Amino acid sequence: MPPVTDRLDPRARHLLRSLVQQYIEHGEPVGSRTLARQSGLDVSAATIRNIMADLEELGLVAAPHTSAGRVPTVQGYRVFVDSLIEWPAPDEALLSALGRQLPQGQGTQGLLAGATELLSSMSHSVGVVTVPQRAAFAFRHIEFVPIDAQRVLVVIVFMDHEVQNRIIQTRRPYTPEELEQASNYLNRHYAGRTWPEIRASLLRELKETRSALERTLAAAVDLSEQALPEDGEDVLVSGQTRLMDSPDLADVERLRGLFEAFAQKRELLGLLERCARAQGVRIFIGEETGLAPLGGCTVVTAPYAVNGRVLGVLGVIGPTRMAYEQVIPMVQATAELVGRALKTDTPPP
Repeated sequence: MPPVTDRLDPRARHLLRSLVQQYIEHGEPVGSRTLARQSGLDVSAATIRNIMADLEELGLVAAPHTSAGRVPTVQGYRVFVDSLIEWPAPDEALLSALGRQLPQGQGTQGLLAGATELLSSMSHSVGVVTVPQRAAFAFRHIEFVPIDAQRVLVVIVFMDHEVQNRIIQTRRPYTPEELEQASNYLNRHYAGRTWPEIRASLLRELKETRSALERTLAAAVDLSEQALPEDGEDVLVSGQTRLMDSPDLADVERLRGLFEAFAQKRELLGLLERCARAQGVRIFIGEETGLAPLGGCTVVTAPYAVNGRVLGVLGVIGPTRMAYEQVIPMVQATAELVGRALKTDTPPP
């Protein structure tokens, strides 16, 4: 059987687009007379009723029990998003307008928190963003400060201006001189590179060298392996209470399920990780998310990247009755702006 879109003639496509747009704007089932008046087509209400019956048979619209009008189904929204609207790449005017509202000079965490709040306030929905692991960022400076025989304070300043302090238990005692030599070596030869790159290069150098540097290299390898903790994935969520203002999500049990999903984050992270593996904007409508609490919601995401390397994903979660034509370019633009802001703080891959 051919795809649904191939079975729609131009009039049916036009009327479906008009119906979805009317429903998104007003939130009320759309009747044939309204469509006849608003669609701009020179056809009778009877003809429109026949086309609506065909669209209903295809599963693209449905008639609520309390109204003679029709509303789009999840499949109807999917056809609308995939083939009935276009969203051009964000222009500089949009980028400039959004860029002025993003925080400046507050480090990566501040930038991402600001991006989620911006997305939430602009879309009147929930803003989400995955936080990249520290290993994705280059370091600017490192110091190993002795505390006692086998405890060392590690101070790492990253290129995005974040600072991490950590006390590590070393595998053997180090003298203050050895710690200073290891710090100096890493700062001189590896500043501006990421931790995985540093460890791989140090191990390669250690394997190849038979010089007086061997002890310093061994110390640098040992200390660097413990310097950066294995941070887990995280996601920032902003604007959950805005969903309470949506009449489409007014059911208390539905809201409770949504808030629990946002609080636990694990399933939400899994969904966003799927988005990170794909290029460009991803849109999940209703049950397409695979998460029961998001059954009445749409998720619009875009990856943010630096020098072609994806660091994370950001987006919006809101009711399926969402202003897609405004939200999609906004999510794209915010992802591009976050990538630009991080570009000077991370090295090329």
